[in-house]
Amino acid sequence: MEFDYSWIIIVVASIIGLWIILYFIPIGLWFTALLSGVRISLLQLILMRWRKVPPTVIVRSMIEAYKAGLAFIQRDEVEAHYLAGGHVEQVIHALVSANKANIDLSFQMATAIDLAGRDVLEAVQMSVNPKVINTPPVTAVAKDGIQLIALARVTVRASIKQLVGGAGEETVLARVGEGIVSSIGSSRSHKEVLENPDNISKMVLEKGLDAGTAFEILSIDVADIDIGKNIGAVLQMDQANADKNIAQAKAEERRAMAVATEQEMKAKAQEARAKVIEAEVEVPLAMAEAFRAGHMGIMDYYKFKNIEADTTMRDSIAKGTQQPGKKPGNKDKEK
Repeated sequence: MEFDYSWIIIVVASIIGLWIILYFIPIGLWFTALLSGVRISLLQLILMRWRKVPPTVIVRSMIEAYKAGLAFIQRDEVEAHYLAGGHVEQVIHALVSANKANIDLSFQMATAIDLAGRDVLEAVQMSVNPKVINTPPVTAVAKDGIQLIALARVTVRASIKQLVGGAGEETVLARVGEGIVSSIGSSRSHKEVLENPDNISKMVLEKGLDAGTAFEILSIDVADIDIGKNIGAVLQMDQANADKNIAQAKAEERRAMAVATEQEMKAKAQEARAKVIEAEVEVPLAMAEAFRAGHMGIMDYYKFKNIEADTTMRDSIAKGTQQPGKKPGNKDKEK
């Protein structure tokens, strides 16, 4: 007798068909919503499947909102927020938390904050429990030239109404750092800052640094102040070195000009000596021409030679050298 597999196929096909029917017709989810007091028709749950919206997320969010007393939230709004790319469950959690904390937060505002890319639940929690932000080391210089390095703790609370379009933590830290630099820079001495660090907090808070941001600054506490370099002394040393380098450059320029002037004078002297030598070379030629022309006799020539010898002797005596024609020896031998 052969085994009949037809009934097994019928059972499997029935199970698959039932699963498909229950998937597109979520009767269990509709019944859960009905028992929770949320009125959603079975037809809407079926259409959610065709609109690519998970009915489970919408129904659970609606049940949570209804149980928390947020009956004003409509299914169409929740479904539209999901289709816009929002985080439906996060928005509902934030609305419930805000309602319990007596924070005025509407569904439209919550969805706008969520679509703006901010965590609306974290914003509500920060509005209830303020957050402490530590600033990076802020370096500033007092009027006496001493550098100070300050660390501050900024206590902020989220401002729900300014979360959309408001600046973030980076802007708050930048403004606080700017305020600390301005406060220290206006102090006459670094000792004054070290004695009264609370003056920094007062001056910074008075400037309203949280304007246009998503936060409200509650307090600014200076946690630590360290002394850095003596910037005034360093600047004076740098200025002195700069002045010294300028003076050295000017001295080198004057020396170069003096060397150039000396070289120019030497060149002119050499040129003059060359002209003298050139003139001396022409003297014998001029004398020979004078002999031929009869303007000069033999006696005139001897007189010229005697004058030249006398001049040479006088030069030798003036220079302390030996006269021409005498042999070296002591004075007794000369006598």
